[in-house]
Amino acid sequence: MNTYKDYIQEIEERKSQGLHPKPIDGAELLSEVIAQIKDANNPHRKDSLHFFIYNTLPGTTSAAVVKAKFLKEIILGETVVEEISSEFAFEQLSHMKGGPSVEVLLDLALGNDDAIANEAAKVLKTQVFLYEADTERLEEAMKSGSAIAKEIIESYAQAEFFTKLPEIDEKIEVVTYIAGVGDISTDLLSPGADAHSRSDRELHGQSMFEHNKDMQNELLALQKQHPDKRVMLIAEKGTMGVGSSRMSGVNNVALWTGIPSSPYVPFINIAPVIAGTNGIAPIFLTTVGVTGGIGIDLKNWVKQKDENGNTIVDEEGDPILKEVYSVKTGTVLTINTKEKKLYNGDKELKDISTALTPQKMEFIKAGGSYAVVFGKKLQTFACKALGIDVPQVYAPSKEISIEGQGLTAVEKIFNRNAVGNTPGVTLHAGSNTRVEVNIVGSQDTTGLMTSQELEMMAATVISPIVDAGYQSGCHTASVWDDKSKANIPRLMKFMNDFGLITGRDPKGVYHAMTDVIHKVLNDIAVDDWDVIIGGDSHTRMAKGVAFGADSGTVALALATGEATMPIPESVKVTFKGGMVPYMDFRDVVHATQQQMLDQFEGENVFQGRIIEVHIGTLTSDQAFTFTDWTAEMKAKASICISEDETLIESLVISRDRIQIMIDKGMDNEKQVLQGLVDKANNRIAELESGSRPALRPDADAKYYAEVVIDLDKIVEPMIADPDVNNEDVSKRYTHDNIQPLSFYGGTKKVDLGFVGSCMIHKGDMKILAQMLKNIEAQQGEVKFNAPLVVAPPTYNIVDELKAEGDWDVLAKYSGFVFDDDAPKAAARTKYENVLYLERPGCNLCMGNQEKAEPGDTVMATSTRLFQGRVVRDSQEKKGESLLSSTPVVVLSSILGRTPTLEEYQAAVEGIVLTKFKPSQKLLVV
Repeated sequence: MNTYKDYIQEIEERKSQGLHPKPIDGAELLSEVIAQIKDANNPHRKDSLHFFIYNTLPGTTSAAVVKAKFLKEIILGETVVEEISSEFAFEQLSHMKGGPSVEVLLDLALGNDDAIANEAAKVLKTQVFLYEADTERLEEAMKSGSAIAKEIIESYAQAEFFTKLPEIDEKIEVVTYIAGVGDISTDLLSPGADAHSRSDRELHGQSMFEHNKDMQNELLALQKQHPDKRVMLIAEKGTMGVGSSRMSGVNNVALWTGIPSSPYVPFINIAPVIAGTNGIAPIFLTTVGVTGGIGIDLKNWVKQKDENGNTIVDEEGDPILKEVYSVKTGTVLTINTKEKKLYNGDKELKDISTALTPQKMEFIKAGGSYAVVFGKKLQTFACKALGIDVPQVYAPSKEISIEGQGLTAVEKIFNRNAVGNTPGVTLHAGSNTRVEVNIVGSQDTTGLMTSQELEMMAATVISPIVDAGYQSGCHTASVWDDKSKANIPRLMKFMNDFGLITGRDPKGVYHAMTDVIHKVLNDIAVDDWDVIIGGDSHTRMAKGVAFGADSGTVALALATGEATMPIPESVKVTFKGGMVPYMDFRDVVHATQQQMLDQFEGENVFQGRIIEVHIGTLTSDQAFTFTDWTAEMKAKASICISEDETLIESLVISRDRIQIMIDKGMDNEKQVLQGLVDKANNRIAELESGSRPALRPDADAKYYAEVVIDLDKIVEPMIADPDVNNEDVSKRYTHDNIQPLSFYGGTKKVDLGFVGSCMIHKGDMKILAQMLKNIEAQQGEVKFNAPLVVAPPTYNIVDELKAEGDWDVLAKYSGFVFDDDAPKAAARTKYENVLYLERPGCNLCMGNQEKAEPGDTVMATSTRLFQGRVVRDSQEKKGESLLSSTPVVVLSSILGRTPTLEEYQAAVEGIVLTKFKPSQKLLVV
């Protein structure tokens, strides 16, 4: 958007979509707007004033730079605008969130006009988004004798930017709206197919409830009926926000039900209220906190027990639930923030103190977690500059230290990386602390939002304490359409300039890499003590501890090098027995979910916790199959405990792959990738010398639960089934329904197979090639009775397969091979019964570009079985996305149905599948 004429044309186009003018973020357009404001006779002056005041994005956008300078001119009297007084100009600056606005305020506060300086100081005392250049300038001015600089710093030391904010209402009235029964995926709130519009908040808001206008109108009618209340969105008999962090999902909920963050910044709302019978998915709950929202675990349906305390089950063995209290749509409830309880009238329904912890109350008061994080940093700076102790303004971080109790793996990592906690205190689960972050990953469908968040918090460069940041291109890899061409290069340039390693080079120096982000992060995490934050729920590494996060938390980690969170409890998973030769490790993953549920009477003990998996002998590529899946187990994160020798092998693989990235020209001026190679070599040397062995928990560590997986019980392939026709809606589309292959009797029709995305590695691609050769040898030809879509996770894998001859085998049987010189410009809507070798990336798993045909039954290696994700429903049939191992998917595609166990065993004869033998060594200290 370069000219006012173009902007007006775009406004007219948006009117036809029922949209308001898009907020201005460019300097060229806003400069023209300002010129029209200065021209008293300009016919566009009135509209230009409105755009300038109410429709310009703050932070570090180029438009914000121009706006701040113009407001400075008005305050200094260099320009007179009748409609914008000096007082109003200061008010505008107060809403611009740092960067150029803080620079202007500092200019005015440290200037020669005392009256203006005092007004500027008043505004500065309310600001928190200051960076080193700003604080250094203030400190130097104070040292030079500036009384006003000292006054500002003293205000920061007392955290008046926080203490003088209005108190939270004691009673918040809400009216309920049930958005769905059962687990609600973030796809319902922000569909993956609309990922391209996430940075255009108003446009993306139209996708709420997957564009269901009836539901949207119901919500509007509820608001009209209860104008003095806030709508609480509910997942009845389920968990809200499963599947991903999806900041855009929270943004949409806030846009429809929240509170405007500023009268001068359109379409940015905060403070949504969200609830679920089984609470909020862990990473989605973090996202709610970013906006100062409230997430409530209702527990309004509970399992019935008999007189002996045993769970009562139905004929299918599922627990029978009883409604404790109703939250049907239209129910008026009261959240009492003082008592921390939920009421219906005078009747107390539930204690909700976990939703209103002191830290979460601070987020609510400050309008989001960013302001608290930056406020604490600013207070620390001010106290250090004044040489005083930090006053206790914020709620003290919760520190739980249990004498004589050992540490789990995650407790050890947090203690090693913690900052700001009491020196010498050992932290256990339940403690809340800040931790330094080593690796940060941003992906391409949330990356534009992350870049906006960075602009909003006035950040301009990656924190020096972050080892590496990576921006991927995997979520938009399969179709290089006009939306991608418009968004992705812009994103890559921003992130490259910010200091991240980027999948695409903005200058085109190296070949565009669309590798799956989780795979790249799994390689560049080169220490088992690392903390990794990534903008995707599947940020689950086989080295270190990794947390999937929303775009805002990713931005915060990039800008500050820190993340704040409670130390989660852990569940210990160990293995016994052995695998039969024809079984794949993916079956172990499914069996883990199934056996855990059996051991705990249907309770998912993994939800919201760390899965500490004593995997021992699997290198990071294979172990990643397990850690990646833990997102679907609703775990907070997972940690692999490895033998020293296995960890060395994993680190060598990672180091060599990072070197390939360097050889391709992907390193930057700061030689970030070379730094990772050096770090990997150092860690390998420590392991080889024994000076710092692989991460192990203490033998006397305390766990929420311990799960033992019996490999001897896994005698046939396992499939995660969405159970789309279950009469109980809450039991559809859950990953808890795991069935053995024999359940289907070799008769279930399969319409499409998908091998790809983050759940496979090089070994899976070689298994596919060998199976094709097996079947040709056994049957004389390979004939597909259903399409098979194959998307390798990385280009490195493709290169290695080419060098080893396997790619030629795959190409021989394929009907389509991706071509980077002529990438697809449109998504497929129809598939032939052939093998498709697609570009590395997420492909069908993401659901934003490619999808199966509506109503298909898909057998996939992916992680997503949610309704509408991989496949939509048709009018005749519900779409199904069944999840299984690579051999099962391949054979199902060839047969056009689920295979029998005998057919499966014949197809994998002689093929070395992913072997796993539990470690015989002691993996504790």
